[in-house]
Amino acid sequence: MDASAVPHFRNGGPSAAAQTFGARDRHTRGEAATMVDVTAGQGAGTPGTGFPKLSEIGTMLKRGDIALALGILTILVVLILPLPSIVLDLFLAISITLSILILMTALFIQTPLEFSSFPTILLISTMLRLSLNLASTRLILSRGHEGTDAAGHVIEAFGNFVMGGNFVIGIIVFAILVTVNFVVITKGSGRIAEVAARFHLDAMPGKQMAIDADLSAGLIDEKVAKERRKALEDESGFFGAMDGASKFVRGDAVAGLMVVFINIIGGIIIGVAQQGLSFGEAARTYTLLTVGDGLVTQVPALIVSTAAGLLVSKAGVSGAADKALIKQFSGYPQALGMSAGVMLVLAMLPGIPMLPFLALGGGAAALAWSARKHKRAVKAAEASAAAAPAAAAAAAEEPIATALKIDDLKIELGYALLPLVNGPDGTDRLTEQIKALRRSLAIEMGFVMPAVRILDNVQLEANTYIIKIKEVDAGTGKIWPSQFMVMDPAGGQVGVPGIHTTEPTFGLPATWVDAGLKEEASLKGYTVVDAATVLSTHLTELLKNNMSDLLSYGEVQKLLKELPKEQSELVKDIVPSQVTISGIQRVLQLLLAERISIRDLSTILEGIADALAFSRNPATMVEHVRARLARQICAQNTSHNGYLPLIALSAKWEQAFAESLVDQGEERSLAMQPSKLSEFMTAVRDAFERAARDGEAPVLVTSASIRPFVRSLVERFRSQTTVLSQAEIHPRARLKTVGSV
Repeated sequence: MDASAVPHFRNGGPSAAAQTFGARDRHTRGEAATMVDVTAGQGAGTPGTGFPKLSEIGTMLKRGDIALALGILTILVVLILPLPSIVLDLFLAISITLSILILMTALFIQTPLEFSSFPTILLISTMLRLSLNLASTRLILSRGHEGTDAAGHVIEAFGNFVMGGNFVIGIIVFAILVTVNFVVITKGSGRIAEVAARFHLDAMPGKQMAIDADLSAGLIDEKVAKERRKALEDESGFFGAMDGASKFVRGDAVAGLMVVFINIIGGIIIGVAQQGLSFGEAARTYTLLTVGDGLVTQVPALIVSTAAGLLVSKAGVSGAADKALIKQFSGYPQALGMSAGVMLVLAMLPGIPMLPFLALGGGAAALAWSARKHKRAVKAAEASAAAAPAAAAAAAEEPIATALKIDDLKIELGYALLPLVNGPDGTDRLTEQIKALRRSLAIEMGFVMPAVRILDNVQLEANTYIIKIKEVDAGTGKIWPSQFMVMDPAGGQVGVPGIHTTEPTFGLPATWVDAGLKEEASLKGYTVVDAATVLSTHLTELLKNNMSDLLSYGEVQKLLKELPKEQSELVKDIVPSQVTISGIQRVLQLLLAERISIRDLSTILEGIADALAFSRNPATMVEHVRARLARQICAQNTSHNGYLPLIALSAKWEQAFAESLVDQGEERSLAMQPSKLSEFMTAVRDAFERAARDGEAPVLVTSASIRPFVRSLVERFRSQTTVLSQAEIHPRARLKTVGSV
C-alpha cells in the first residue's frame, strides 16, 4: 500500500481504511492497536459499543489541552453536583498543594515574565476554592447534625486544631486571617499591579521609540529589535492582566466571609429547627465545621495572595528572591551593624528575655562583619585590576616617535562636558553615539570612520568643545550636558525660556532649556535633542564633508583585501600593471567628496577597469564610474514620493560652458568671464530656492562633458547640491522636472 495515498489529519482521525491498516501494522510489530474500525461497528474497547479503552483515555489525558479542559469542566461539575466527603478531602488537598506550588514558583523565578501564566492560574485556583466552598457548604448544611466529620476529615482537623474546643477562638482567628488577606496583602498587591500596569502602558510609546532609535543608530539589529518589542508587549500585557487578576483574590476573600456567615446562621437554624439539636450543640458543631471550611479555603487563598504580591513587587528585581534579598541586604554592612547594636541594647534592658535578642544581635553582627570583609575584598580586587594596566603603561617608556603621530579625529571637551563621557550613573552617552555613527557611516557610505580620540582641555571654556580633523580645527560649539537643545522646525526662535544660541551644525536658532521643560517643548512641536546628540550630529556633518581627506591609503588597502575572491581577481589584473592603489584611492576620494557611497566597491572597480582603456586620469575615471553607479545615485536622491526631482541646465548655459572650455583632453579647464559666473550662480540659487519653497530637494542635471566644471562652481556656494550628468540618470528612474536654469 502506498503510504502517500493515506490521508493525514492534524486534529481529526484518519479514514476507516487507514485505521484498519494502522491497527494491523501495529499488531505485526507486537504493539497494542488503539485505532477503532468504524466500518465494522465494533470498537477496540467494549464490544458493540464503540467506546475507547482505558489506554485511549490515558493517551487523551497526556495532551495538555484536553487535560486542562477536563480540569475546568471538573471544577464546574463540583459547583453543581454534590461531592462525597472523601472526594472533598482529596480536592482540598489538591487546592492546598496548588497554592504552595504557586508560591514556590513565584519565589524562585528570575523575572515576572517567566510566570506570565499567573493570571490564568489565579483564576483557576480561585474557581477551585469557590467550588470547594460550595461543595463543603452543601455537606455542612445537609449532614452537619451527624457530627464534626460530616464535611470530611480535612475540615474537621483544621477546625479542631485552630479552635481548640472554643468556637469563639476559631471565629476570631478566621476573622484575623481574612483581614490580613483582604486588607493587607490583597489590597497592597492589587494597588501595586494597578500602578505598574498604568506606568508600563504610559511608558510603552517611549520604550518603542527607544528601540527604534537604537535600531536606526545601528546599536542593535532587526532580530534584537523584534525580541525587545515582543518582551515589551508581553510585559505590558502581563501587568495589565495582573491588574485585573488581583480582583479575583479580593472577590475570593469577600466570598469567604459571606460563606462563613451563611453557613453559621443557616447551620444553627437547620440544626435547631429541623434536626432537633440544642442551640449550644448546633452552634458548636456548625461553627467548627464552618470555621474549619473557611480556614481550609482561606489558607490557600492567603498563600496565593502572597505569591501575587511577590510577583508584582518583583518588577525591578532580577534573579530569585533569596539571592536578590541577600545581595541587597549584604550590600550595606552598616545597616546590619546598627541592627545588631539595637538588639544587643534591648537584650540588656530589665524584663526583656536576654537569650533571643542576644542571639539575634550576635548573628547580625557576624553577618555585618562578613559582608564588610567581602566588600573590601571586592574593592581591592577591582583596584588592583585597574592599576595593573596603568602600571604596565608607566613602566614602558613612551618613544619620542609617538609625539609625531597625528590623530585623524579628535574631540576636545571643556571640563563641564566631562559627564558626557563619564556620567555620574556610569553612562557613556557620547562614546555610544560615536560607535553607532561608525556603523551607520559604514552602511550608508561604505566609509570606515577612523578612531576618535576624546580628551579634556582645561584651556577651553567650560561648555565648549572643538572637533579637530588631522589636528586642525574643523568645528566648535557650546553645549550644556544637563540641558536639552530645543529648535523650531520652521527655523524661528522657540517660545520656551532658556539660553538662546545657535545650533552649531546648521546655524539654526536654538535654545538650551532645563530638563523640566523638555516635555513642554515636545508638546509644542519643537525638536528636542540632548547635548551628546548635538555633538554627534556636528561630528557626522563634519565627517561627511571631509570623508575624502580621511580615506587613507592604508584603509583603501584594507578594503581591497576584504573583497570577495571573485573580485580580488579583478584587482590583480589592474593593480599595479594599469593603475596603482593610490589611483584607486583618488577615485574613491573624488566619489566621497560628492557624497557618493563607495560601499559597492565591486562595481566601482569594474568601472575603473573599463575607464582604463581610454584614460588614466582619476577625474575622467570618476565620471565613468558615476555612470556605472547610476541606479545607486538616483536612488540616493529620490524623494519620498518615489520620483527624482531635477532642475535642468538650459541650452543657453550648456553652450556657454562648452564655449568657455579651453585646451583639449585631460588638460581642459574653464575660462568664463566673472560676470557670467556671477549670473550663473544667481540663477542657480534662485531656481533651488523656488524648488525649496515648493518642498522639493532637486538635483542639477547637465551634460556629461561639462558636469565636473558645473559642480566645481556650485559647490562653492551650495555644497550640498547634487550635480548629475545625463549619463547618470538611470533608465528606470521616475523623473520630475521642477525648474530650469
